[in-house]
Amino acid sequence: MQNQFSKTELLIGKEALQRLQNAKVAIFGIGGVGSYVVEALARAGIGKFILVDNDDVDITNINRQIIALHKTIGIPKVDVAKERILQINPKVEVEEYKEFFMPETSGILNNNISYIIDAVDTVTAKIELVVRANKLQIPIISCMGTGNKLDPTKFEVSDIYKTSVCPLAKVMRKELKQRNISKLKVVYSKEEPIKIEQFHNNTKKVVPASISFVPSVAGLIIASEVVKDLINNNY
Repeated sequence: MQNQFSKTELLIGKEALQRLQNAKVAIFGIGGVGSYVVEALARAGIGKFILVDNDDVDITNINRQIIALHKTIGIPKVDVAKERILQINPKVEVEEYKEFFMPETSGILNNNISYIIDAVDTVTAKIELVVRANKLQIPIISCMGTGNKLDPTKFEVSDIYKTSVCPLAKVMRKELKQRNISKLKVVYSKEEPIKIEQFHNNTKKVVPASISFVPSVAGLIIASEVVKDLINNNY
């Protein structure tokens, strides 16, 4: 009998699909990268989600976030993402937390989680997620910088200590080394960021810019890594 996951089951097999349906994945940051991670994982058959993001959908999100539409402006991203997940698969369980994840955050991460996805922007939050994932022995994948870039073919999956070019990855390498974190799977780009400067209060500042087809590709790559790891027990 045909169902919404028939084509997926044909590709990966019944047992692997069952693993995905039993998995609980936590996505931190439901933005340009995270929203596409959510989309792809929901369509791949992940059965349980934890969504963490403090922001509401803004008009400036429409250029790159799959949850951002004119009708969703002003609505919490976790609410929009949850509704979208349930439209894809009504059987999915979704927990949502409308908050910024920081070192003082508690009550979200536990040993019932199968995989953690770091799609947040702040270094402090990214480092804390990695530290906690290591402590709880939960596999994690972290997204490096996707802003100010135009070439989605430059993305690679690598260990953080093998990365180059990406300024955020450089900071992460230094911070993780200081904390004796020996490895971290990341998606990063070898494209040099385009320098965009604006004047604000007579001071020149580098400003973040984005486009539809760069963070989305990073999100889809992350989703593929999570699915492959879950079905192969490749942690």
